[in-house]
Amino acid sequence: MKVIGINGSPRKGGNTETIIRKTFEPLKAAGIQTELIQIGGKAIRGCTACGKCADMQNRTCVITKDPVNEIIQKMIEADGMILGSPTYFADVSAEMKALIDRAGFVSYTNGGLYKHKVGAAVVAVRRGGATHAFDTMNHFFQISGMFIVGSTYWNMCYGLEPGDVNGDEEGMANMTDVGESMAFLLNKLKA
Repeated sequence: MKVIGINGSPRKGGNTETIIRKTFEPLKAAGIQTELIQIGGKAIRGCTACGKCADMQNRTCVITKDPVNEIIQKMIEADGMILGSPTYFADVSAEMKALIDRAGFVSYTNGGLYKHKVGAAVVAVRRGGATHAFDTMNHFFQISGMFIVGSTYWNMCYGLEPGDVNGDEEGMANMTDVGESMAFLLNKLKA
């Protein structure tokens, strides 16, 4: 089994990456392969509403000058995915939103490519707005027919500077629980 973690933060090694990696720990302990995919800071174009994904029916977006089609293929192949974003003006990063829109339309127009996969959203936040960012990613999972992993609280950690989230004990414990719950659900689905 494999879970991909998609990092919507442009800060490599920042708080969003830290919480994704924390969520990976129990997955790895359960023998589940993990892969971190960095999208934050990359030039990812938003959806142009051209409708070509519906016309082509080949599980790709017509835009080919960015990494989105490669990531869509990884999403199709994975058993589960973790979407992680910092909180930008009470929502996800622009790169994460562009990926959600394009990957979502490709999935929808090709018969539901992510249906019955497992998803979890994790959010890094300095102070406020994380719930909306969390909802944005969870809405992607819901409309895709995915199973959303719950935990002990909303999947968010507080911190500004890289590494600050490590001081959020409750948040980091929640990330561990998210990983444990995802491993549990993946194993049940594969049984």
